[in-house]
Amino acid sequence: MRVLHVAPHPDDELVGAPATLMALRDAGHEVTNLALSLGRATDHERRRGEVVEACRRAGFRLVVAEPPIAMSVTDDRRAAATRVRAHLERVLNGAEPPDLVVGPSPHDVHHAHELVGGAMRDVLASRSQAPPWWMWAIWGDLPFPTTITAFDQARADEIAVALSAHAGEMARTDHRVHVDARARLTAITAAEKVFGFGAPALAADRAEVVTEVVRAEGHWLLGAPRVLDATRPLGHPTVRMVDTWLGAPSPGDLIRGPHG
Repeated sequence: MRVLHVAPHPDDELVGAPATLMALRDAGHEVTNLALSLGRATDHERRRGEVVEACRRAGFRLVVAEPPIAMSVTDDRRAAATRVRAHLERVLNGAEPPDLVVGPSPHDVHHAHELVGGAMRDVLASRSQAPPWWMWAIWGDLPFPTTITAFDQARADEIAVALSAHAGEMARTDHRVHVDARARLTAITAAEKVFGFGAPALAADRAEVVTEVVRAEGHWLLGAPRVLDATRPLGHPTVRMVDTWLGAPSPGDLIRGPHG
């Protein structure tokens, strides 16, 4: 399978759902990270070097949007969304389109994550045949997680080593602590969130979750609840429609207004 990860920022590829991407990589699937931005203009050179090294350590292919898309809080939100949609369309219409896309939830609170998640939603919804979409959340929460990736200390160490390549960002905000703490908490809560309250707990001490949605007959359907089998990663959609949730105003929209 060809897997496209869409990163609003360099380092999101190793904060959003890194264990899931690495499990897919280990199963022989090609994982490409599309870095849409490189942060502030003054940081572009540093952050380009960091994401190149991070993806080398993680075993992901890397494509950087050229020129990088300006999507900081003071940038033109509409112009950024237009460019994100155009990049996604080019990839999906290319000679080797992805079989699966992974990226932020449109409700992930951070302005750039919501912008990219909303663009992914709109582009995929416009297509007659769209690949499944796996959403992660960093700053918000996933109310309907469908897929669990359980992992161990060795994988946690691998994530930390790759994430350490983003040295400038780790010095500012150490997401290595964030990712490991979230994984430990998710190992406690994931089974009940995915399979229902009262479900047996996971045996693993670390886990992460994504929400799978599949476009079918003009609706967004949740994927089947499961623990990831990376050799057969795509499940069957359920009949649970989440159009209202995906199309609802994001947390950020409620604060700044839809065009803020």
